[in-house]
Amino acid sequence: MSSERLPMEGMFIAVTGPSGSGKTSVCKALLERFPQLRFSVSLTTRPPRPTEADGKDYHFVTEAEFRDRIDRGDLIEWAENFGQLYGTSRETMEAALRDGHDLLLDVDTRGARALKKARPGGIFVFVIPPSIEELERRLRGRGSETEETIRRRFDNALSEIREIVWYDYIIMNDKLDAAIERLRSIYVAETCRRERMMVKIKPFFERSGGI
Repeated sequence: MSSERLPMEGMFIAVTGPSGSGKTSVCKALLERFPQLRFSVSLTTRPPRPTEADGKDYHFVTEAEFRDRIDRGDLIEWAENFGQLYGTSRETMEAALRDGHDLLLDVDTRGARALKKARPGGIFVFVIPPSIEELERRLRGRGSETEETIRRRFDNALSEIREIVWYDYIIMNDKLDAAIERLRSIYVAETCRRERMMVKIKPFFERSGGI
């Protein structure tokens, strides 16, 4: 019998959090701590910001290309935010998971729902600020947006937070270091689940007749 074994399928962790939650900082820190964890680069129709690189922060595409991918069924999740389209390539995500890579996805509540329906085995985490007052303070602290934009982001954040009831884990980002540690703990614990370890465990049982 061949000793060659297929790689254990990777898992994905989808992280959601409204503007002002600190989600991006928490996710970035997790990626830095675990080199084996890959960031799932989304597609978007919005133009890149000066500090962003195509293929690293986003795959920047035209609206026509994005909608063509929708029609072809290539997007496992997609949504429109503030007039721009965002989505995740089904083909790219599925290929990475088949090859045994763990993925981190940064998605909103609509994207998370679509992922949960398409791949129920994922881990869904919601990052939340410690209070409504702190949420508003963080949004205003940017200092670069109009009052109308701030109010729209604030109302959108409250709407997203109402979706929190179906997520697997909630991280309150009262202190950044503590929030990073909470997400690290979730990831480490999920990699040790029996269901995900069965491929590696199986050889221990083969001589005794299987499991």
